[in-house]
Amino acid sequence: MEDLTPRQIVEKLDMYVIGQAKAKRSVAVALRNRTRRLKLAEDIRDEIAPKNILMIGPTGVGKTEIARRLAKLCNAPFLKVEATKYTEVGYVGRDVESMIRDLMAVGYNDVKFEMQEAMREKCGPKVEEKLLDLLLPGSSKKNGKSSSILGGIFGSKTEEKPLTSLEKLNVLENKSAAQENSTESGNSSAASSESSASSDSSSATREKFRQMLREGKLEDREVEVEVSRKPSGIPSMEIIAGGNMEDLENGLQNLTSLFTGGRSRRRSVTVKEARKILTEEVLESMVDHDKIADIAKNRVEQSGIIFIDEIDKIAVKGGHGGQDVSREGVQRDILPIVEGSKVNTKWGVVDTTHILFIAAGAFSVAAPSDLIPELQGRFPLRVELDSLHKEDFKRILTEPKNSLTFQYVALLSTEDVNVEFSDDAIDRMSVICEDVNARTENIGARRLHTIMEKVLDEISFSADEHKGETITIDAAYVDEKLKDISTNQDLSRYIL
Repeated sequence: MEDLTPRQIVEKLDMYVIGQAKAKRSVAVALRNRTRRLKLAEDIRDEIAPKNILMIGPTGVGKTEIARRLAKLCNAPFLKVEATKYTEVGYVGRDVESMIRDLMAVGYNDVKFEMQEAMREKCGPKVEEKLLDLLLPGSSKKNGKSSSILGGIFGSKTEEKPLTSLEKLNVLENKSAAQENSTESGNSSAASSESSASSDSSSATREKFRQMLREGKLEDREVEVEVSRKPSGIPSMEIIAGGNMEDLENGLQNLTSLFTGGRSRRRSVTVKEARKILTEEVLESMVDHDKIADIAKNRVEQSGIIFIDEIDKIAVKGGHGGQDVSREGVQRDILPIVEGSKVNTKWGVVDTTHILFIAAGAFSVAAPSDLIPELQGRFPLRVELDSLHKEDFKRILTEPKNSLTFQYVALLSTEDVNVEFSDDAIDRMSVICEDVNARTENIGARRLHTIMEKVLDEISFSADEHKGETITIDAAYVDEKLKDISTNQDLSRYIL
């Protein structure tokens, strides 16, 4: 990421998002400035706050996609939230601070996944031994005794109870009687020979199974595992001060698990599935959770991105009564988070000063000026996204790596049906999309999904009857499938 210039960032975004050059330039510069800030001396680094961005434009023009691709590009913790699901403190619903806790959870899981992937190869021998313990219970010898099958987590538990005084006395008497009725040398030799032969046989069998396991010959054999899910740690005071019923419920569940030792159940699975379960358990035990939390906290604070969608829905236009009071309250609760505050999470206190916030809204009813002045000032970069036209729709259908036409061709190829789209079909669908958006609600590129479904409905339904065939979609075919809908304004309003 450090080597990507703003121009290169825009080029990467062009692979997935068509048009919107101004918005791409703004986010590219904002992202590059974060990299530049980290190279500065610490005393000035803390003084440079991120330039938060407000995207303004109708739905379906690429606001969310730009933010999502940006986060993937820089491998930063990213969270998309909707402003309408938050409520002012004291009301029923999610409090605003929960977005920081959710972002920290995303960062924690990302770092944990990276660490586990780095250790996946090292855990192979441990997993293999545990699989052999499942296949051959008691075959693993340590210090002359059979080791527990899976440390009390997997397989059956075979703990030996200590002998009572009476049992010890009986054992000694039986041993004495046995020694009197037999020759010491004969018994000793026979016992030693039997023990050695048994040990050699068990070892040979275990090595034979090890070889079969590595060759994949035992993948379908069933074994029984006992999965125990233990709490990940001691719940923090967040369960009390979370501010909403969802956080309180999750916290109480963790607290209950802490005292009950978690839930466990026996499962009969194949060796292939058992390997996955064992691998996850071994990786879980290998990672350092405190180190994960420290890395995740630093990554969230220095490079985290929160995308707040539908921020226009909490803007207050005109009057200040009824729901407007709560909407303005949400804005005031968001303000300290965006300005920079410290939020308590189960992984520690997170400073939000350098988290990048990208807000977006259609602002078809309200205007950015209807937000409270303090919040407006915290989004200094304003970007207006353009409405999409037929040329944009044509490019969306064909150019991106995950274009709609590519997706449908790939889906139908699984049924051995080859679908081809002619240029005139692409043109025709683009024209219809622009026309319907102009006559009804403008939902941008999302209209293309509906059009594509209607065009390919018959082929998708009867794909099994066209195996091995090549079907060409041209303008005539598109008109035939959409003729009644596209020409009837009432129908198109509800169907397209």
